[in-house]
Amino acid sequence: MAKIQWLNENVALPELDFALLEDWLRQVAESHSRILHELVYVFCDDEKILEVNRQFLNHDYYTDIITFDYCRGKLLRGDIYISLDTVRTNAEGLGCSYDVELKRVISHGLLHLCGIDDKGPGEREIMESHENEALALFESLVNKQNNI
Repeated sequence: MAKIQWLNENVALPELDFALLEDWLRQVAESHSRILHELVYVFCDDEKILEVNRQFLNHDYYTDIITFDYCRGKLLRGDIYISLDTVRTNAEGLGCSYDVELKRVISHGLLHLCGIDDKGPGEREIMESHENEALALFESLVNKQNNI
């Protein structure tokens, strides 16, 4: 049985339907032939993510997400830090809603654990395609939940 923890550090926990998110993340993992095992999502502020970036990755910059991969074969395990400050700034810059950008980033971390990268040539577009598929799946789950 999948275990997902939703933690917060220096910020309030976002108002999300965590049961729906967990079902969604399980289905995203299954669509990539993976099994959710143990995930920890830590919602934080820019200062915390900068601290994590410096301490563990030797990077001296802000980012929206840092994913630590502890996967074993098809079993997904990892810690995912998400800066709500940067998510909000990115949403404003992209002209999209904060909620959509937050879901995109939540799926982004899981997709990294599924083996999808975004640093090499052409990889960003592949990641975006998978994020869009995940977001469409989320919308279908919401519609199903609302009997639409």
